[in-house]
Amino acid sequence: MEEEIKVFIRYLHDVKKTSKNTELSYQRDLTKMSRYVYLVNGVSSASEVTAEMLEHYLGYLNRKFKAATVSRNIASIKAFYHYLARQGIASEHVTELMKAPKLERRVPEILTTEEIDQLLAAPGGDTPKEIRDKAMLELLYATGIRVTELISLRVQDVNMQMNYIVCIDRNRERMIPFGTKARTALLRYLEEARSEMVRDPNEEVLFVNCSGDSMSRQGFWKLMKHYAKMAGITSDITPYTLRHSFAAHLVENGADLRSVQEMLGHSDISTTQIYANLGQNHLREVYAKAHPRG
Repeated sequence: MEEEIKVFIRYLHDVKKTSKNTELSYQRDLTKMSRYVYLVNGVSSASEVTAEMLEHYLGYLNRKFKAATVSRNIASIKAFYHYLARQGIASEHVTELMKAPKLERRVPEILTTEEIDQLLAAPGGDTPKEIRDKAMLELLYATGIRVTELISLRVQDVNMQMNYIVCIDRNRERMIPFGTKARTALLRYLEEARSEMVRDPNEEVLFVNCSGDSMSRQGFWKLMKHYAKMAGITSDITPYTLRHSFAAHLVENGADLRSVQEMLGHSDISTTQIYANLGQNHLREVYAKAHPRG
C-alpha cells in the first residue's frame, strides 16, 4: 500500500496544490492505517482492505486518540479511497462504516487588549533578536496570519509603501494590510537588525533565526512563550492565540465577517462565524457586569 499512498500524495501536491503540512498529515494518517491492516489482517494492498477491517481500525482509533484526531484520520482515509475509486483501483464503499465522532467546538483562547499590549511591549530591548521578535509579534497580531505563513514570508512579500503583506496559501494569494505600529517595528527590523542576523546577503526569508537560517514553528513558539511569561500572561497561549485575538478584536470593533474571512484565508465563512459569537458573549458579560439591572 506504500506505493499507492505515495501516488496519492503526489496527486495532492501536483493537482490539488496542497501545502506541505497537509501532505505530511495525510501521509502520516494513511501510513498508520496501512501498518495496522497489515499487522492485524495481513493485507498489503488498498484494494484488499474491507469495510470490516476499517471498522475495526476505527475502534482502535477511538480507544487511542481524541475525537479531533480520529476525525482527521477518517477524512484522510475517505479522501484516499475516493481518489483510488476514481482511478479504478479500489472501491470507495469500504469507508462507508467509518463515521466521524461528534466534535465539541472549542472556543478559541483570546487575549484581552491589555494583555496584547503587555505581550507586544515585552521585547523592548535594542538587540537584533529583540528587534526581530518585536517585529514578528506586531506583524502577527496586525495581520492574523498563521505562524507557518509568518515564518515563510519573504522580504519581497512586504510592501512598506502601501502597508500590506502578500501571503500565499495553497497557490491562493491574499493581500493583508497592517497598521502603523507593525510598520514601525518592521522598518526598524529591516533597517537595524536583519542585516546583522542573515548570513547570506541574498537570503529572501524575512525573519531569520540567530544562526541566519529560516525560523521554525517551534522556535517561534518558544519565543512567544518566553515573552508571555515576561508579560505576566498566565493563560496557556499557543501560536494561534494572536491569530484568534486579531479576528475577535476586529469583529468586536465592528469589522464585517466577510473582510475578516478574507484576511484569515478561511474558505468557509462558518469558520469565521465563531469570532462573532465570541463578541456577542463578551458584550453579554459587559452588560451583566455594568447594567444596573444586569
